[in-house]
Parts: sequence; structure tokens; C-alpha cells
Amino acid sequence: MINPWVILAVVFALGGFYGYGHHKGWAERDQEMQSEIAVKNEEARTKEQELTKQINDQSNKLQEANNAITQKQTDITKLIRSGSLRLQAPTSCVQNSPSATPTSGSGDTQGSESDRQTLEAIAAIASQGDRNTQQLNACIAAYNKVMETVNGQR
Repeated sequence: MINPWVILAVVFALGGFYGYGHHKGWAERDQEMQSEIAVKNEEARTKEQELTKQINDQSNKLQEANNAITQKQTDITKLIRSGSLRLQAPTSCVQNSPSATPTSGSGDTQGSESDRQTLEAIAAIASQGDRNTQQLNACIAAYNKVMETVNGQR
């Protein structure tokens, strides 16, 4: 008959070998996972830098477009204030009152100032519309580039 202490020693030895192998395998798995995580983190940083560059490029393009729109608005405002750009009154205008008198010179100045203000307001509205369109187009372009970058590298 086999001594029970020998059986017990063999069981403990096998358990110890199993525990050592399990621990060693777990440690190797952790090292592999850490190296894979480091690789994925580096890829993510590279992708993030690329996306940041693309967004910055789009922001610069938007800023340039806004500067061009501002310059255009300034030029139009100068033309309006100098009197080079005017609203044209219809020549076949029907008067409501037959007793209406023609406006005097001071009335023309009032009308001219009103025309200037109207033209400046129209120019401001058009410029703001241009800015809004540029901003929307820049957002769409940035979204598309990010989507292509994210979906293209998966």
C-alpha cells in the first residue's frame, strides 16, 4: 500500500506546478495585452493628430473665407458711402396722390441717406448669409474628412 503522505505530497506538488504555470501564463498574457494596448494607443494618437490637423486646416480655410467676405462687405460699404452704389428708383412710378409735390433738395438727402442705410443693411445681410454658408460648408467638409479617416482606417 502507498503511504498517504506520499499521495498528499504528490497532490500538493501537482497543485503547485499548476499554480506556477497559471501564474506564469497570466503574467505573459498581461504583458501581451499591455504591448497591444500600447500599439493601439499609438495608432489612436496618430489618428487624433491627423484629425486635429484636418480640422485646423478647415478652420483656417473658414477664417480665410470669412476674411474675404469681410473685405467684400467693406468694399461694398465704401461704394455705398461714396455714392457709387445706389438703389435705382423705378421710372414708371405711379403716385398715390395727384397733389404730391416733388421733394426738395433736403428731401433728396434724406432719401439718399435712407437708400444708403438700406443698401448697407442688404450688404450686411448678404455677408452674414455668405458667412453662414461658408461655416456650414466647412462643418460638412470637416465631418466628411473625419468620417473618411475613421472609417477608412478600421
